[in-house]
Amino acid sequence: MVKGYKAFDKDWVCRPCSGVKKQYSCPGMFETTTKPSVCNHGMHFCKELKDVFDYYSNSPEEVRIAEVIAHGEVAEHGNKCSTNKLEVVREIPWEEVYRLVNEGKGCSGICNTGDCNTGNRNTGDCNTGNRNTGDWNTGDWNTGNRNTGDCNTGNRNTGNWNTGDCNTGNRNTGNRNTGNRNTGDCNTGNRNTGDWNKTSFSSGCFCTEEPKIMMFNKPSDWTMRMWFESDARYILNQIPKNVVEWVWEQDMTDEEKAANPSYKTTGGYCRIPNESENAQRFWDGLPDNQREIIYQLPNFDKEIFEACTGIKI
Repeated sequence: MVKGYKAFDKDWVCRPCSGVKKQYSCPGMFETTTKPSVCNHGMHFCKELKDVFDYYSNSPEEVRIAEVIAHGEVAEHGNKCSTNKLEVVREIPWEEVYRLVNEGKGCSGICNTGDCNTGNRNTGDCNTGNRNTGDWNTGDWNTGNRNTGDCNTGNRNTGNWNTGDCNTGNRNTGNRNTGNRNTGDCNTGNRNTGDWNKTSFSSGCFCTEEPKIMMFNKPSDWTMRMWFESDARYILNQIPKNVVEWVWEQDMTDEEKAANPSYKTTGGYCRIPNESENAQRFWDGLPDNQREIIYQLPNFDKEIFEACTGIKI
């Protein structure tokens, strides 16, 4: 039995890791027949309350937080766990959430009422933002004016990591956005790169519906949201980067020996495969059922796939 915490959308729906949303209730007992695997199978939760905010915002208007108990098998990776039998015990009021996650020591600032302050020596004043885990807040109201979030460099921001002005949301780089990760201006929604959109993932202007995206150079029935939540995207994101391999002297070519004369001392050299080689090795090791997920993408074309990924099928 493992106790922990889990975040939900306001309707008690859990955001998917594998493209399938799951409806919960509070209280309630839930069980699956699959073997738990973090970010693949099972029901996810965190042992530490502060860690749930790595996956959900800390907005009382958008998120519910609950105390949970894992009664089944538990898989763990990083700060995240997965189980095949989960009990949702009770909803935790946000006042209690705030009290539980403010665990920092030596906070010498004034009026720190934010969430998840687990760092030390916050020396700024009147910080009401979230996730201050280091020492970055060294002035008053961050480095702009009247900010209610973190790491803001503009003015009147209510959110996190904003670099523009008058944004209400997270990681906006434009101006007057209400939502998250918008790079245009005056958007209401998430991840818009155009202006004046009241939707998400739009690169146009004055749009109210999520646009369908091109896939393999042709129109598709998918939206960008469907792609972000797909198993195919999750699989391809596992392609390793920055791989280094050791090549012994007897396996080196003449060209490699000429380019790496230190092999005479070390007995070989470190080779850095290019991204295409890494991708091809990853693909060659994939099980058939995961390759089939890629094949089922709309308009799948193996030549275009190779041009974009370096993977030859």
